[in-house]
Amino acid sequence: MGAVAVGLLVCGTASDAGKSVVVAGICRWLVRQGVKVAPFKAQNMALNSAVTPDGAEIGRAQVAQAAAARVAPEAAMNPILLKPTGERTSQVVVMGQPLAEVDAGAYQRLKPRLRAVVLEALGGLWERFDVVVCEGAGSPAEISLRAGDLVNMGLARAAGLPVVVVGDIDRGGVFASLFGTLALLDAADQALVAGFLVNKFRGDEALLAPGLERLGAATGRPVLGVLPWRQGLWLDAEDSLALEVPRDTPPPRGADPLLVAVVRLRWLSNFTDFDALAAEPGVVVRFTESPADLLGADLAVLPGTKATVADLAWLRTRGLDRALLARARRGQPTLGICGGYQMLGKRIVDQVESGAGEVAGLGLLPVETVFEAGKVLGNPTGTAAGLGVPAAGYEIHHGRTRAFGGTPVLVSDGGDPGCRSGAVVGIAWHGIFEGDEFRRAFLGWVAAERDLDWLPGEQPFAALRERQLDALGDLIAEHADTSALQRLIEQGVPAGLPVVPPGGFP
Repeated sequence: MGAVAVGLLVCGTASDAGKSVVVAGICRWLVRQGVKVAPFKAQNMALNSAVTPDGAEIGRAQVAQAAAARVAPEAAMNPILLKPTGERTSQVVVMGQPLAEVDAGAYQRLKPRLRAVVLEALGGLWERFDVVVCEGAGSPAEISLRAGDLVNMGLARAAGLPVVVVGDIDRGGVFASLFGTLALLDAADQALVAGFLVNKFRGDEALLAPGLERLGAATGRPVLGVLPWRQGLWLDAEDSLALEVPRDTPPPRGADPLLVAVVRLRWLSNFTDFDALAAEPGVVVRFTESPADLLGADLAVLPGTKATVADLAWLRTRGLDRALLARARRGQPTLGICGGYQMLGKRIVDQVESGAGEVAGLGLLPVETVFEAGKVLGNPTGTAAGLGVPAAGYEIHHGRTRAFGGTPVLVSDGGDPGCRSGAVVGIAWHGIFEGDEFRRAFLGWVAAERDLDWLPGEQPFAALRERQLDALGDLIAEHADTSALQRLIEQGVPAGLPVVPPGGFP
């Protein structure tokens, strides 16, 4: 790869074990010391993505990790993004641009070609940064997938990276998970696993110490830290499992709270669009499949999806379409974002994602959407036409939406203007609520429509995100063996680590 491998690979015992936040924390810890650091995830399967300044689509978690490292996100930080489009198919995004839609078998056949892309991207980062902190995916002990692995031990072997395995103690069974993960790896893979991190611990660490000692004795590898549970570290989550964790809602500043119900679509994407809403005082955000929740909310939202036609059919089977129609008749504020905006229109013509051809939409907005093979990727800016405030966001969609009535929501050079009809609003811009002025003006409109005494907060959302990234850096600085991490990053994995039986399978 043309550069000295200086870095670390953070793997986990399972999805949502905490790999993403640990990588972000290590990046923030290092950059505070003056280290020029970059995050890297070779292959990411996620519907939560964002657009980099140069127009590449990558996983949202890597954008957050880049912010932790105080560098601009780029395609090389997530060279392969898999976006599920159904139970067995995914769109493959390579270096920020869509390549193909494949099933599992076809993807395995692509891997030899993609391996070169991964190593070239990682090598390029090493040429420009002092340290690269890499994130694995799922578990490194998925033995059925090891032969073609690009992101866990396959990457560690190819790049000579030391590996730290993170276990989520909040789920229970953390010792078995850590030990079993190591034991299932073959001897050559085990040789690169240098230690463990225990994540999301609550309670008295002294009571945990005997277990840590026994794990160390059984594996010949140290536990490099016990990271405590911290309520509220939910920004920019990658896995939709994070939606199960209750969020703290700041108390309302006025007399009334404001309830936002977001339809939890099967192929929900970009659920981080609502992080900024949930950070406002008195705004309660619920992800739901209940028509009653939609009818009772002050604002109902149809969010983004990677399977617009399939999710439209799904919400009809749940009676959610009738709840949205009832809201429109009553003049209750309703918002569609990207795929949700497309569903609110009169019709969808899709020969690209679903191949379904022409499909009737919900008919709540005078728009129609035609899907095209080329994907729109952009970072539009402009103003909110009816609110008189600046707006900014990012667009990721195959559908081109045309309005034949209503009023535009946004004014910009090149960005989709959206459409409003009565209290029903549709926009194609993700991330738009991160803009403080737009978010507060939009929620103020909802409150006025609902006759609520709701008042916006004063805290900039960017400042909240920065404090959260600092909190992740503090977790590493205060609760991990940073001297040991530094040695691993600079010197690599120590020689002579023992093999734990069975050490893989013949």
